[in-house]
Amino acid sequence: MSAGEVGPLAPVGFDALAGWADDDHASAFRAFRLSAERIAEQPPKTRALGVDGEALATAAHAALALPHEPDAAAARAFFEMHFVPHEGVAGEGFFTGYYEPEAEAARTADDRFKTPLLRPPEELFEVDEVAPPLELPGGMRFARRTATGFEPFFDRGAIMAGALDGRGLEIAFLADPVDAYFIHVQGAARLRMQDGSLLRVTYAAKSGHDYRSIGRELIDRGALQRGSVTMQSIRAWLAEHQDEAAGVMASNPSYIFFREAPVNDPALGPIAAAKVPLTPGRSLAVDRTLHTFHVPIWIETSVPAAEGAVPFRRLLVAQDTGSAILGPARGDIFFGSGDAAGETAGRMQAKGRFVTLVPRSPR
Repeated sequence: MSAGEVGPLAPVGFDALAGWADDDHASAFRAFRLSAERIAEQPPKTRALGVDGEALATAAHAALALPHEPDAAAARAFFEMHFVPHEGVAGEGFFTGYYEPEAEAARTADDRFKTPLLRPPEELFEVDEVAPPLELPGGMRFARRTATGFEPFFDRGAIMAGALDGRGLEIAFLADPVDAYFIHVQGAARLRMQDGSLLRVTYAAKSGHDYRSIGRELIDRGALQRGSVTMQSIRAWLAEHQDEAAGVMASNPSYIFFREAPVNDPALGPIAAAKVPLTPGRSLAVDRTLHTFHVPIWIETSVPAAEGAVPFRRLLVAQDTGSAILGPARGDIFFGSGDAAGETAGRMQAKGRFVTLVPRSPR
């Protein structure tokens, strides 16, 4: 969909965006410019909501023609010149948060560091979305390739029980299996190695099984009350019930495999699904089946803070996705790296406004 078409989104004016004039457009532009560099190499696929990847590429080339660090006024003018805000008609948006955990780790296992983060095994196969093997359940994105065809891969419980032990797949070992689990949920981490170096691991593949929230599992068990589930409450319950923790974590069959990546710029997060590094407070994970990657998204919501919820009205860029991020107005905000970012991300659950900036049709 170009800005001249209505589709499932209805146009609104920039003056209808509460707080638009007060945003730091230069910061938003820096995040979009990272996307523009990627778009110049490979225009994004146009997804189901119809935001045209080729039109977005035109805007990206215009961004690359500007100074690398335009001032706030020039950045705002760029977005207003090349995009038209469009809002969905399906109702209110919903926002959560995610972050890049940090944890101590070791290259080899010992009495303290026992829980591995694994790289993908060679038989793990990414399924073709257009023509998946007939023998696999519908929607399965990864599977095991065998001599006779394809079959579902091991789930989390089987891998935790040792199904891949002895294969030499370990990248690093953590001291706390709960830390390892939440690194799986976040899809990346910065590891402080025993030799003093810093190693980043980021998503490489998954087991192919559907993600199931262990928060939902704890609600079903009566361990937590609906409405009280946060990353912090889940962590606290697992710490207090170590004899049950492994079984609860195994109830999520989705298992993540990682690859090593450098930390080139400590101010940025890992390279995510859209193949660009994430910018704290400016990168948004969206439903990749609906949203075209790299499109700017204006959101109006509130985020948790020490003094209570505070307004959050700013322009972000669709640069990532997630198994639980489903729907046209569902967003997951990247808050950065480390414990402070995790504290905010873990408590982030808020309704709000989700507005897509659709690129204007090339003239």
